[in-house]
Amino acid sequence: MRVAVVGAGVSGLAATKCCLDEGLEPTCFEQSQDIGGLWRYTELIETGRPSLYPSVISNTSKEMSAFSDFPFPEHFPVFLPNALLLDYLRRYTEHFSLREHIRFGSTVVSIHKHPDFATTGQWDVVTEAGGKQTSHVFDAVMVCSGNFSEPSLPLQCFPGIERFRGQYFHSRQYKHPDVFQGKRVLVVGMGNSGVDIAVEASRVAAKVMISTTRGAWLLSRVFEHGYPWDMILNTRLMSLIKTNLPGPLSWWLINYKVNQWFNHENYGLQPENSWRVREPVLNDELPSYILTGRITIKPGVKEFKDNSVLFHNCPEEEPIDIVVFCTGYTISFPFLKESVVRVENKHASLYKYVFPPQLQKPTLAVLGLIKPLGAIMPIAEMQARWVSRVFKGLCQLPPQAVMEKEVNEKKKNQIQWDFISGQRAPRDWGKGFQ
Repeated sequence: MRVAVVGAGVSGLAATKCCLDEGLEPTCFEQSQDIGGLWRYTELIETGRPSLYPSVISNTSKEMSAFSDFPFPEHFPVFLPNALLLDYLRRYTEHFSLREHIRFGSTVVSIHKHPDFATTGQWDVVTEAGGKQTSHVFDAVMVCSGNFSEPSLPLQCFPGIERFRGQYFHSRQYKHPDVFQGKRVLVVGMGNSGVDIAVEASRVAAKVMISTTRGAWLLSRVFEHGYPWDMILNTRLMSLIKTNLPGPLSWWLINYKVNQWFNHENYGLQPENSWRVREPVLNDELPSYILTGRITIKPGVKEFKDNSVLFHNCPEEEPIDIVVFCTGYTISFPFLKESVVRVENKHASLYKYVFPPQLQKPTLAVLGLIKPLGAIMPIAEMQARWVSRVFKGLCQLPPQAVMEKEVNEKKKNQIQWDFISGQRAPRDWGKGFQ
């Protein structure tokens, strides 16, 4: 059985390996010249320029991030610089002989149902390499391209931005804090990327502000008794609390833990609705930077002026030179028809966030369309293991009606604290940040 794998990032590598485990024949198409996806920080790797900024450190510990059959080397630190994590992925690739199944410099142009799809479940895949397009026929497809390629930049939500004379860009374009040297910087967005960029900018900028309308819970890498945060929060007990107790009660317990580090209300970070908030932000330095005035927390943007910004509930204008919009990404599959994977309100209609429920044959799956509270590697591996066994016929999916019912129920219950269905990169090296 021939399987096309789109992308050679974390999910693509796991997909290729699991296909081999099941005796399938994977061909992985990667548009760049190397593996790694989000963890391949282009500027640092290609120029050799060293980075001294702590945000190049992974947000998850190596103990909780490793693939099940390939542990990290013991001499690696607990939280890894992106170069070491990329080194780990290369070791994984070589150990399982995955590179020979990867076609680098190959962009997937389109994926369509084969004319006899209803019978065979096959797909016509068109790729482009060196300016030449090639058509292939595959028995199944694993889409592992991620969801951080199309930035969401809703400028219409920011009155006056058209007359702003300073510089503004989406966080996807951010590469290095030198651009902020001596500038007055506004970061719009309180996600992981927004906080990381603000912390980096504060080391060289004249002034840094973060604008947030919802606030966020902030976690430190070092948690209770000095253990990594994910070893404390990603346990069976914590999972039981999050999934079985009533929302307000489980959140009261979790919020109690989070506020033991510092009182978020005193720092202007308290989420408005304490038990319906998005995923926490991981940063060790933000509280001290707020205390020392290097970063100021501001409410939502009301209006931009020529060289300044006006915030809600703040009468005075703040002069600014640069605006970084950390406004996330739009899920997009430009090589797939909408009839294959439907995307509505930034959410893809997928059973278990993997399988399109309406297909006559379950021969296409999307991997990595998740934002776990923790590392993506183990979850991507479990997804790949399941998908490869469905392709092989060892696992059966429920009837279409059952799958569609679950998809619709999840759409109705898109509570912000949903660690699976969102779209946040751990750190979008070389391509940007959320």
